[in-house]
Amino acid sequence: MRTQTDVIEPEWEVLPPEEKDKRARLEPLFRWVAIVMDELIAFPNTKFKFGLDPLIGLVPGIGDTASAIVSALVLIQAARCGLPKILLARMSLNILINEIIGIIPGLGDAFSFWFKSNKRNYQLLLAHTATPQRARASDWIFVIAVLAILFVIVATGIFVSFLVLRAIAQLLGLH
Repeated sequence: MRTQTDVIEPEWEVLPPEEKDKRARLEPLFRWVAIVMDELIAFPNTKFKFGLDPLIGLVPGIGDTASAIVSALVLIQAARCGLPKILLARMSLNILINEIIGIIPGLGDAFSFWFKSNKRNYQLLLAHTATPQRARASDWIFVIAVLAILFVIVATGIFVSFLVLRAIAQLLGLH
């Protein structure tokens, strides 16, 4: 006959966090990126805020690329946590719009002050009410395709920026 002191307690195995916990951890990440990239600095006596995204975007080629990379990394984390494809698609579209218009000198920089793709993605995450699901292979294929398109757009932006800077250098006699 065994007593309570004779019972061997099983060792508890550390299991990966639940899907719900993964998604709960996304909210602070999206909020932090939205604040840093889109709302870090406030104009005094106004409600207008902006972050590093439009400031970094002022650097030809490199700035828009850096902003897109930050946004894409957050998107990858969202896919890893199993967000639905439609939500990933909407987030990807925000990143693509910001990048496509952002590569236009002058206009793109002004657009980045207004559009705030990371803040939009954070708001999409907050509004998301779908039931939790695991990321499927089709989710990864979708995200990889979007990232490939984003890469082509970024590479094109860098190439165009290089051509513009080279033309400016030639005009100034700096070849």
